[in-house]
Amino acid sequence: MSDVAESLYVGVTRSGTSWFAVAFDRSGFDHAAVFDEVGDLWVRYEERTERVLVDVPVGLVEEGEEGRRCDDLARRALGAMSDAVVTPPVREATRKRRYPAAQRVNERKAGRGISERAFAMSDAIVAVDELLQNVPEARAAFAGSHSEVCFRAFAGEALEHDTAYAAGYAERMRTLAQYDRDAPPVVQAAAAATEGHEVAVADVLDAVALAYTAAPGDGTLRTLPAEPPTDAAGLPMAIAYRAESPLVAE
Repeated sequence: MSDVAESLYVGVTRSGTSWFAVAFDRSGFDHAAVFDEVGDLWVRYEERTERVLVDVPVGLVEEGEEGRRCDDLARRALGAMSDAVVTPPVREATRKRRYPAAQRVNERKAGRGISERAFAMSDAIVAVDELLQNVPEARAAFAGSHSEVCFRAFAGEALEHDTAYAAGYAERMRTLAQYDRDAPPVVQAAAAATEGHEVAVADVLDAVALAYTAAPGDGTLRTLPAEPPTDAAGLPMAIAYRAESPLVAE
């Protein structure tokens, strides 16, 4: 890795079939970029990155009805926005290409079906899961997060409006600007970097929030839960956020 001054802190979202990354260094926004594959993203950043926060579940349940505790805690923290947290399929189910097959596996392994939203996330989940299982350096740098948890932590209270609507966009822009007065031009610069790619506005905001969370700043980098369990592959089942104090009592 280069010297610390050049280290990057990266927030990553999945937007359609692409991966959108926003990178900060210690002084602030550095750049944003779009990648076809998460492996391409890792190749770009592996020499410089200090931390990558990805808005995709990291750490998967193999079987059992309990699910991931981090998801339950995140729903508690989000209040009215709790539906933003999707319970991921069990690991075997994420590898199924058809929804009915994934449903059957999840029902057999965990005693419950999976939502269409969860199934739609499977390709992204598998891409990150396989990268972290096969590349030790990526495993050391990547961590799971959730953009809505990041926004909730920056806001200091539960948000009220869905990110799909104008009021939700305004609410999240205010939240970022309260955290850093330079956030509006950062969002604008990140959005400009998507030219030629179909990246949703909400995904730009989410990646910026993840990057602010990853980078050194106000508050402490924390996780839900505070002491995460690991899955069968040794990956922590956690959601990272930055705040002065824990979001929920455990």
